[in-house]
Amino acid sequence: MTTTARTPAAGASDAMEPVRGRSRGPRRIVGLAASLVALLLVIVASLALGTRGTPLVEVFAALTQPDPTNPLHTVVRELRVPRTVIGALVGLALAVAGCLMQGVTRNPLADPGLLGINAGASLFVVIAIALFGVTSPFGFIWFAFAGAAATAALVYFIGTLARDGATPVTLALAGMAIAAVSTSIVTLLIITDVQTLNTFRFWQVGSLAGRGIDMLGMLWPFILIGLLLALFVGRDLTLLAFGDDVAKGLGHNAALTRGLSAVAIVLLCGTATALAGPLVFVGLVVPHIARAIVGTDYRWMLAYAVVLGPLLVLLADVVGRLIVQPSELEVGLVIAVIGVPVLVALVRRVKGRAL
Repeated sequence: MTTTARTPAAGASDAMEPVRGRSRGPRRIVGLAASLVALLLVIVASLALGTRGTPLVEVFAALTQPDPTNPLHTVVRELRVPRTVIGALVGLALAVAGCLMQGVTRNPLADPGLLGINAGASLFVVIAIALFGVTSPFGFIWFAFAGAAATAALVYFIGTLARDGATPVTLALAGMAIAAVSTSIVTLLIITDVQTLNTFRFWQVGSLAGRGIDMLGMLWPFILIGLLLALFVGRDLTLLAFGDDVAKGLGHNAALTRGLSAVAIVLLCGTATALAGPLVFVGLVVPHIARAIVGTDYRWMLAYAVVLGPLLVLLADVVGRLIVQPSELEVGLVIAVIGVPVLVALVRRVKGRAL
């Protein structure tokens, strides 16, 4: 195995990072404040807009002085509030998990799909439909969560079997292999049973419709624990970006950081996938937007992810409600339309740097 020596220039570059961080300070704060304002506006839009628009006065009244006989209040409180809260938490979970994945694997194209987590959750949901007759989103929760957790554990175990251990490359390769196997089994199950296909395809596309607040009541502790773990390892991920040797030289345990990050990723991705289905690109796009503003400091990246993730998901949900009225597009489809051009731009950017 060959190692790359750290040159004095590289060390000087690393040493300048705190200075760069201080110079970015005002921009980071202004950007975060602007993101919070944008998120607030999107939340208001999510509560007010839909097949039938609701005046802001009625939205405020529904939240503060609800009238059970007013159908507008019923729509806001029973449909749009749960949908908005779940969308915000799903966006937060996927965006933070994406930051962790890109930090752990040092791969700028990493997202929940890279480690096979979405595929594993999908496989367990198909098994729930085909073998146990589960048909409701509420019934998918624990199967999707278990599939994400089992897949992540299997990927990490396979990665540790390599000669160099669970490196970013071995984790990515193991994840892609598990994803390929899971997708093949899913295809086999759904093409042999029409009822399974019809039930699964609604969940697979990713949607916030039909999700009640009772689902969130069961799963929010997992998001909270995952978020706290992510914030705990934020500084270590910044050091890990310079390589394991640098992190170890500064007294940090790279294996522990990866282990805690893996637990956080499982909790966040498993919960988000259970709630809304396998939404794509959120964990890929948001970290790159944050990195463009704050640099490679993962503490700031995670702070931005907490705001930008909900902003992206809720914005996509609002757009999906409006563009094909009186019907709507699922949030997963809208995010995919947004994410594909971003993915192409990222691939070109990474390729250009490699050259």
